[in-house]
Formats: sequence, C-alpha cells, structure tokens
Amino acid sequence: MQQVSIYRWTARIVTSGVLAMLVTLGMGRTGALVAQQNVQFASSSSGDAEVTFTADVAPILQKNCQLCHQEGSLGPMPLMTYQDARRWSSRMVDMVVQREMPPYQYDTDTGIQDLKYDPRMSEEEIETIVAWVESGMVEGDPALLPPPVEWGDPTEFTLAERFGPPDVVVTSDPYDVPEIGQDRWWQPSVDSGITEVRCIRAIETKAVSIDGRAVTHHANTTFRGGDGGGGRLSEYALGKIGEIIPEGACRTAPANGQVSFDIHYWPNGIQVDDAQVKVGIWLYPADYESKYRQSLSLYGLQGGRGFDIAPHGTLMTQGFHNFRTPVRIDSWQPHGHTRLVAASIQILRENGRTEMVGMVSNWSALWHHSHMFEDNVAPLLDVGDKLILTSWYDNTENNRYNPDPDQWVSIGDRTADEMSHNWIGVTSLDEEGIEQIRADRQARPVLDRD
Repeated sequence: MQQVSIYRWTARIVTSGVLAMLVTLGMGRTGALVAQQNVQFASSSSGDAEVTFTADVAPILQKNCQLCHQEGSLGPMPLMTYQDARRWSSRMVDMVVQREMPPYQYDTDTGIQDLKYDPRMSEEEIETIVAWVESGMVEGDPALLPPPVEWGDPTEFTLAERFGPPDVVVTSDPYDVPEIGQDRWWQPSVDSGITEVRCIRAIETKAVSIDGRAVTHHANTTFRGGDGGGGRLSEYALGKIGEIIPEGACRTAPANGQVSFDIHYWPNGIQVDDAQVKVGIWLYPADYESKYRQSLSLYGLQGGRGFDIAPHGTLMTQGFHNFRTPVRIDSWQPHGHTRLVAASIQILRENGRTEMVGMVSNWSALWHHSHMFEDNVAPLLDVGDKLILTSWYDNTENNRYNPDPDQWVSIGDRTADEMSHNWIGVTSLDEEGIEQIRADRQARPVLDRD
C-alpha cells in the first residue's frame, strides 16, 4: 500500500496546485544548467584505474541515495541496481553536480562546514559518479558488488541509529486530511509521559505513516504545564531529521506536563485518514546537570513587520537580533515557502566585523534542515554582537517552485503565503561559560582545529 500511495501522491501533485514542484524530488533541472556552473571534474581518462558500478558507484548510492530511491520510498525512481543507475545516469549527474541530491541545501564554499549529520556528497564521490558516466558506465566485477543494505522502516526514528530507541514517544491525536481542500491546522494536547524534570538529549518528529508525511507541512511542539516550566519542545517541517542538544547544555522537559501540537496539514491529492505525528525524545541521565539552558526559538523580523512580494518581483528581508547574555549558536534552520530561494546567517561583531556562519543559496521548500554545528566550531556571541538573518525571494517565472508568478504574495501561515524566519538553537551562557568554551577550544591540538 505504501508503494502505491507514494507514487500516486507524486503523480497527483503535478496537477494539484501550489506544490506541483514536488515532482522535482529527483527530476531536477535540465543538463544545460550544469554547464552554466562551469564545474570541472576529473574523468576516467586521467589514467586512473577504471571506474565501475560494482566497485565504485554502488557504495556511493548505498550511502547517499538508496534510502529514498527504492520502491515504496520518496524518490521518484529506484537507484538500487546497475540497470537503474544506467537508466538514470544523466539525471543523476545533473543532480549531484548541482548538489541538489542528496537533498541537503547548505553551501560548501562559505561559512562553517563542520556539521552534525551532514549528508552532502564529497567532491571525490561526485567526481566518481561523473567519471563513471563519462567513461561508458562499466558494470564491473559482480563479485565486488557490496551486499544489499537492509533498510529499516522509513517511519521509524532516524536518530535511533545513534541513540537507540527514544526514552519517550509522544503521539498526536488523529486527524482526517481530505484529498482536496484548504490548509488545515490541528492543535491537540497529550500527556508527555515524563514524570520528573529532565534534560533533553535529542528530539525527532515524524509522521506516523508515509502518506501522513506527504501532507504534513509542519508540526511544532511545546510543553504546557507541569513542574519545571514549559517552553518549546521542537519544530518539524518537511525533510527535517531532528535536533541534538550538546553536552553541557539543557533543554528542559518538565515533569507531568503536556505536549501541545501545532500541526499544519496541506491536502495535496490523497486522502489520509487518522493522520498522526509522533515525537521521539531522548533524555540525558537523571543525574545529568547543567546550569546553561538551551532553547529553540523562532527568530524573524522585528516588530511583527510583514512584507509583500509583487507579481514577477523579487525581495530581500533582514532581521537583526542581539542577546542579553553571551550565547552559543548550536543550530540554524531557515524557513519559508515556495518563493524563498536563499537564506544566510551572519554575525555582526561589536567591533564592526562581519562573519558568515552559514548560507543556503539553493533553498527548497521540500527539505527543511536543521544545520547543527559541531560543538568545537559552534559560533559564540558576546553581549553586543548581533545576528543578521537574510532571506531572498523570487516571485518570477525563473523560480521553478513558483506556482503562480502573477500573484501578490504576503507574509502569512498558508502554504500559498510566505514566511521570513529562522529556527535557531541557542545555549545561553555567562562570561565564565563562554570563556571556558574558548579556553577548551584553544587547548585542542593544533592539527585538530579548523
């Protein structure tokens, strides 16, 4: 049933309006755009050993592609066999050279590059695929083919591979999403199941079913009531894996509270009965303590300002934020809809110097990623430093995701509207804490520093 429904979903999206762009999950732009990038890759004619599917390409596909590109999963075509790869070789080259697949939009040439859960292909892997196609797509020795991967249930938690099963799973009440209709919002509250105040280690939000994932635009969760205070639990949007709270920080889960869901469903051509969202929560040990609070918050435009994008127009917005205490930026996730095309996060230091933290110049509404910075490079801000959050929008026919360039577009909650905010994980420090982090980083061996 999952296989039938996922391909029915992909086909119906083509004619269903706002998110017809979804067919580009694996179908990309034309090969002509590759030439525009002027990317030069080494080919097999350089005198190196012959590049073959079995020895060289198959391991790359297993590592980077097959999770989605298999029967019953999200990818529009399988990439499981030599025949699959040969058939789709031209499209595969287009997508990996443009870094649209694997679908992790984060620029490789600016900002912090050390990220947790970084699925981007290496330059060597991209060169291997290009060289294989250019050299005639040789199959190679079948004995060198790696054994097939035993893929798990795609509705199970990805972070379980790292942390084991979650300590707590909270599931929303069911909701029936019609085949056709307007945006829907569903806000149930359920008991958290956490009976004592604890510090959260990691969080992952998933739709309970594959069809449910197709209609879940976002799912935000907040703790309400209980002992130990409330606050944001997590945020989910299409494509996001989860969040990891660094050691030494604490995102608090209150005791005996409730989890309040704010779920945005978007009917897109399939009827989903009893759609549900589940949140897996991994906890630090009961005796874990930290005086530094970590929180996930929405950082947007100041003063509740809105904006309008004219038909066939473009727009750039900026938000500026400072903090009352020193902070560490643990993660960054830009958010928008179909007209957002790029986003960046910078630091304006008190001395006037500007630093690029990260940039996404090929943003896609299909894949919302929380870019989690490795602990040893997560940016530190002193009091007086500011964050600069920039978003670029394209409401012209040049934006392939744009459903209708003739429309005025305003800020709003609907899928057809736009947004200009970022979800940022922040650890609030004090002077002692930020100086200790700096000292620890300075004490690391020189060869281990960036």
